[in-house]
Amino acid sequence: MLSEIALYGAFETGLIYGLVAFGIYLSFRVLHFPDLTVDGSFPLGAAVAAVLIIGGYNPWLATGVAILAGMAAGAVTAILNVRLNILNLLASILTMIALYSVNLRIMDKPNIALLTEDTVLTPWYDLGLEFHEVPVLLFFIVAMVVLFLLWRFMQSETGLAMRATGANPRMARAQGIATGWMIILGIALSNGLVALAGALFAQSQGAADVTMGVGVIVVGLASLIGGEAVMAPRNVLRALLACVIGAILYRIAIALALNADFIGLKTQDLNLITAVLVTLAIVLPNARHSIKNFLSRSRA
Repeated sequence: MLSEIALYGAFETGLIYGLVAFGIYLSFRVLHFPDLTVDGSFPLGAAVAAVLIIGGYNPWLATGVAILAGMAAGAVTAILNVRLNILNLLASILTMIALYSVNLRIMDKPNIALLTEDTVLTPWYDLGLEFHEVPVLLFFIVAMVVLFLLWRFMQSETGLAMRATGANPRMARAQGIATGWMIILGIALSNGLVALAGALFAQSQGAADVTMGVGVIVVGLASLIGGEAVMAPRNVLRALLACVIGAILYRIAIALALNADFIGLKTQDLNLITAVLVTLAIVLPNARHSIKNFLSRSRA
């Protein structure tokens, strides 16, 4: 069983990665755009926020600038694809590689410590809550606000045009939708959300590191696919809720696996656990459907 601290830690990290899952939902599900930029925009958000916080700026302002930086990175990927006709996957890889150098340039060193700096969490510690409860409360509020705003956006005229662009680009163009601009906007928003997650993660963990984005795309996909397996995304609101639920369940599963002594897993097995969980999340819904079909034919 998990300790109270470990459980709260799983919720805390899960809520942060829920924001990553929102971004991946926009790119993979709405626009059908395989975007690997997130492995670079996550540490980009952390780097920008950390540098500004160290420079004495308000942590929320620093977080807002981090979102803009992430949006700029996403826009670069989309422009490479839309304007220069570079394959979407290759365009995102190019941007991701470039962001490694950009992040090093921003921080001027591989990592920055924030343990002695005021962050978005600092004022919340005066509320009288337990130390480990504060990040969960704040990140839950942030995740729900982002979920609501994203849900409202997807119901707007621009959001519907973006969904049409992903569903049928040719038909969308025939209806007068500027599909190129929709892709640029969507990928920019996606990476802005991922950068927000990176900025919050750095402030939560007390450090920003240039390598902290490695594997973020896999974690985000695991959260997205796992959430969809648990909660069928029949509409946009359910799909967004599935992102958060999937991210939290993923982190709890990771914590359980690492704390189960009889399994013998260690921290270095994290990627192996992730691969197994993603595989199960993809296979189980199809297997369940096949079993239902088999049972229905047997009864007939």
